[in-house]
Amino acid sequence: FYLVAVLFILFDVESLFLVVWAGSARELAQLGAGAFVFAEIAFFVGLLVLALAYVWKKGGLEWDR
Repeated sequence: FYLVAVLFILFDVESLFLVVWAGSARELAQLGAGAFVFAEIAFFVGLLVLALAYVWKKGGLEWDR
């Protein structure tokens, strides 16, 4: 149960970060930093996908271990 709780908190905080970024995306685009911020968020989401793939491969998402 501990591993599931840690994964939930990790991905919950990361999704909160993405929601805040999405809310300010229009302002960032008007400042001329839209492409740079988009590249940063794409990198961040890529890291999330890699982390999820790693946890999935290690069996961290298995409920019956």
